[in-house]
Amino acid sequence: MVTDQQTPETTSLESRVEHTHPWSRYVAMGDSFTEGIGDPEATSPGGHRGWADRLAEELSRTHPDFAYANLAIRGRLLGQILAEQLEPALALKPDLISISAGGNDLIRPGSDPDALAEQLDVAVGRMADAGATVLLFNGPDIRDTPVLGMIRGRVAIYNENIRTIAARHDAVVADMWSLRELTDAQMWADDRLHFSPLGHHTIATMALNALNVPHTLEPFSPSPMPPRPWRAARAEDLVWAREFLVPWVLRRVRHQSSGDGISAKRPTPGPVFESGMPPGAGV
Repeated sequence: MVTDQQTPETTSLESRVEHTHPWSRYVAMGDSFTEGIGDPEATSPGGHRGWADRLAEELSRTHPDFAYANLAIRGRLLGQILAEQLEPALALKPDLISISAGGNDLIRPGSDPDALAEQLDVAVGRMADAGATVLLFNGPDIRDTPVLGMIRGRVAIYNENIRTIAARHDAVVADMWSLRELTDAQMWADDRLHFSPLGHHTIATMALNALNVPHTLEPFSPSPMPPRPWRAARAEDLVWAREFLVPWVLRRVRHQSSGDGISAKRPTPGPVFESGMPPGAGV
């Protein structure tokens, strides 16, 4: 019998996710990307959802005792992420760890993608030695992104290093560089620095596919943005520069971070949903 919460379509989707993965405790490490900035959700811890929450929701569907912690804090550099989050993450004894780090370093003048990769390599080795599956994110292709497009070469070098690290430690790469959908403006938040809810959804889908986990997420097929008149496009650029770019530059000059005073939104592992079960489960 089909209830109000369960349709033939959802039943078919849920049938795909039975016995899908071996993990029971997932810890996410990183910066604003993993914290979920750009994907506001009042009912989520910290007020943001993001790709990591969406991934954990899917992983929890067939594991009643599945636990998820998210230690990511916006604005953190790679060294800060490793210094502040690595030991707490390992102490939680996860069997799945994701880390996306280095993006905030790469946007700074004079950053060295090879030196960053050396730090990351040591940390991933420790995660792998602890017995966890490691999910590594490379950077997206920012060729057409205002301002950030200037560091595309550094991102590409760092990405190749990440592939080498993954091969060395048998880690899984979530390949954002090859995710062509991210070139669609609808995938990005208004600040053009973080991903929109649709972007986070798309990245979560890609990460689940990288982990070879069947899931209930359906790919969106957004229609392309209509061409904008030149004057309208330039007006939007001015608003963006005033509201997002200038404050970001000032924080860099003042050695400030958007994450100053912010704590992790999920510091300890727990059920993904308050009741311990996803919506519609058990009906």
